[in-house]
Amino acid sequence: MNPQALLIFTMSLLLGSSTVISANHWIMAWAGLEINTLSILPLISKTYHPRAVEASTKYFLVQAAASTLLLFSSMTNAWFTGQWDITQLTHPMSCIMLTAAISMKLGLVPFHFWFPEVLQGSSPMTSLLLATAMKFPPTVLLILTSPSLNYTLLSLMAIASTALGGWMGLNQTQIRKILAFSSISHLGWMTIILIYNPKLTLITFYLYSLMTAAIFFTINIINTLKLSTVMTAWTKIPSLTAMLMLTLLSLAGLPPLTGFLPKWLIIQELTKQELTVTATTMALLSLLGLFFYLRLAYCATITLPPNSTNHMKHWQTNKSVNMPAAVLTMLSIMLLPLSPMIMTTP
Repeated sequence: MNPQALLIFTMSLLLGSSTVISANHWIMAWAGLEINTLSILPLISKTYHPRAVEASTKYFLVQAAASTLLLFSSMTNAWFTGQWDITQLTHPMSCIMLTAAISMKLGLVPFHFWFPEVLQGSSPMTSLLLATAMKFPPTVLLILTSPSLNYTLLSLMAIASTALGGWMGLNQTQIRKILAFSSISHLGWMTIILIYNPKLTLITFYLYSLMTAAIFFTINIINTLKLSTVMTAWTKIPSLTAMLMLTLLSLAGLPPLTGFLPKWLIIQELTKQELTVTATTMALLSLLGLFFYLRLAYCATITLPPNSTNHMKHWQTNKSVNMPAAVLTMLSIMLLPLSPMIMTTP
């Protein structure tokens, strides 16, 4: 892609996200989301592959429908209450429509169908943007309107997302699809605690973005997109592949790695709110995700090729491990000791 065009699209993404985050008026928030959608479309379809064009078309249709529903929700609320302020969403029908619109934007169950397909048709770096940066503005809107939302509806969607993200990821062989279902599962964890502790939703989103970025940078460096190619990738950069295993286990939520922190805090908060059954259900459903993370980690580090190859194995690729990948990987593994500071932050 032309560097000037790439710069324009990147700056537009920053502009759109900043507009949504700083907006008080629903029209400004809607405009920011539209800028984001139009900026990411060329990045999805930049390879001109049929899968990329299909992914960009699906993304456009879903995001346009979600934006329309969000605008209709805010207009309905303004019609009945006279308020355009984001935090003044009080009409029940508007709240339900907004929940559906934001869920469609994020890829929460039952509006998740587009997300794995779009990630599969995009390049690894564009997939990283779709899984992290593009989900931040809708998450902020969800947090701003959280006092008005229906907790029962959000809880059902969160539990369904965690369950489906785990179940659907079990049978996948494409790394990008596995990470897409991982994203759906993590969205369930963020949504379940939204009403009681919005700050914890943000902490979970930040740590999830950190770990996902580390994994996408790693698979981009070792140039692997399928489980079958991951099995032989350990010969390229053995140290990086070992770190990939630890990052995957961190994303699964195993102690003493960084990913354990948000799940620990969420289960603790749910127990404080006397939602022990919900906390137990979420903890059990996370075992489904743990299985496919372990399978990916096993393929990355332990599995050897089934037969001897005649070509010489390359112990170092031409690509060196860049600084962002190294920093993100270390943060994805070693942030758990900061948990007392995070827990005491007002």
